[in-house]
Amino acid sequence: MNPFALELLSRSGIPTSGARSKSWDEFARPGAPQIDFILTVCDSAAAESCPVWPGRPLTAHWGVPDPAAVKGTDQEKRLAFQKAFSALSQRIDRLLVLPAEKLDAPALKKQLDEIGRG
Repeated sequence: MNPFALELLSRSGIPTSGARSKSWDEFARPGAPQIDFILTVCDSAAAESCPVWPGRPLTAHWGVPDPAAVKGTDQEKRLAFQKAFSALSQRIDRLLVLPAEKLDAPALKKQLDEIGRG
């Protein structure tokens, strides 16, 4: 995991103990947790093909510039991570207030896409 990401999460009070990068394969194995949504966030991921997920979760792309790709000073890198964190935090806040239980799959998918554009 990127040290700038870990630093930001720690400063934000988000625990990272036990956090690690995972392969997509872990989520396709028998006994893996059920996934309701797949949200890709890296701008480059929009052009990549994703696996077929068990249970066919809703997918959306919430692209942000990849902060790990930023070249420059440590302060410039920290700022890039802060910008990505802020953008994703705002989108997650919007996701959490959706009345998901009242929306059918197409309406929910539309809302997820709109959040990603916002």
